[in-house]
Amino acid sequence: MHLLHDPAAPAADLIAFDDFLKVDIRVGTIVSAEPYPEARKPAYKLLIDFGPTIGRRKSSAQITENHAIADLPGRQVAAVVNFPPRQIGKFMSEVLTLGFADDAGAVTLFAPDKAVPNGSRLF
Repeated sequence: MHLLHDPAAPAADLIAFDDFLKVDIRVGTIVSAEPYPEARKPAYKLLIDFGPTIGRRKSSAQITENHAIADLPGRQVAAVVNFPPRQIGKFMSEVLTLGFADDAGAVTLFAPDKAVPNGSRLF
């Protein structure tokens, strides 16, 4: 199991609160989800609406094991919106959609348990 997915891994090094504030984590609603068969690992291509300030952004997410593609549109998710875009095969991923590994290491999306406005920042 990858260290990032290992629940027994030790906590990361301490950081300053200002370092945490540099990571801009926002909530958005998935507008559309498409299969991404060209990806090296099974993934979906997501279009996520982060509200009027940030707008819509694309993400490649390896969530196929725990999430049916038909269930994704309309679902809120959390994502890091201030990383530089990353080329994933032929697809440019603009945000990092966040999730946690289950017991088998498959990703489960991280989301608020109650609807909040798109673009709300995690603090």
